[in-house]
Amino acid sequence: MKLLRIVPDDTKFDFMRFRRISFPISALLSIAAIALYFFNGLNFGIDFKGGLLMEVQSKAGPADLAKMRATLGELGLGEVQLQQFGGPNDVLIRIAEQPGGEAAQQTAVQKVRGALGDAVEYRRVEVVGPRVSGELLSYGVIGLMLAIFGILIYLWFRFEWQFALGAMLANVHDLVLTIGFMSLVQIDFDLTSIAALLTILGYSLNDTVVIYDRIREMLRRYKKMPMTEILNASINSTLSRSVITHVTVTLALLALLLFGGNAIHSFTATMMFGVALVGTYTSIFIAAPILIYLGVGEGRESHLRAEEKDDRP
Repeated sequence: MKLLRIVPDDTKFDFMRFRRISFPISALLSIAAIALYFFNGLNFGIDFKGGLLMEVQSKAGPADLAKMRATLGELGLGEVQLQQFGGPNDVLIRIAEQPGGEAAQQTAVQKVRGALGDAVEYRRVEVVGPRVSGELLSYGVIGLMLAIFGILIYLWFRFEWQFALGAMLANVHDLVLTIGFMSLVQIDFDLTSIAALLTILGYSLNDTVVIYDRIREMLRRYKKMPMTEILNASINSTLSRSVITHVTVTLALLALLLFGGNAIHSFTATMMFGVALVGTYTSIFIAAPILIYLGVGEGRESHLRAEEKDDRP
């Protein structure tokens, strides 16, 4: 078991001394991410731009996605996404909206039918317009906002309002930096990207709650310990668990990124950045030290000083 302990049990690293560096860096990165979003924008995928949606079923057994993807990629239709759903024979094909109006969309459908031939059965063919795509984007944004609000309410009841506000700010920090990353590298932003952002929220919240729970425990146990020492001790005591969790998740995401194919590339790349890099940094250097600036422990320390004054002869 000693070989599996990445972080020694007696680690006493002073994380709080970096808070005067981490907060300005995070503020600059957040401003840069917001600027990237407004000036560079996001590379919206088919789900949010509109396009063709086709459901087909292979007649000769399980569908060969690699072969179908290569065949459709030669048609010059732009972005083409294939996704298996339901049974192994069922494939969902998404094709970017073609310039030229309704006639161009029908021409693209005929090209796909000609390329795939009679090897598949066409179960559904429809055009997703800009209005439907705009509604999907609106619902995705509303989902993210409701998730953050739900986290705030949950932590308010679970801890104190300072902990709830600190966790919410940490989560918003993760989302802003991740969206800035997606804008910088122009990863396709589609419904799987919304799922990735919600997953990042979950991982970040999980790490933050573990540290916050230890902080609350130590606040009750060590009445006279300074707040910075409590925060350092809490982070160090949970550091091994956090590192092991993020290393295992990173290894799984790396395998998906390298061998998962184009269908989940946007999802895994976003998750790699948001969970493996930003999430770990935020939990340690943002979520915990922000409690100092939110006033956690101030009433306790003033109460202790009053008790010491009363005990003096």
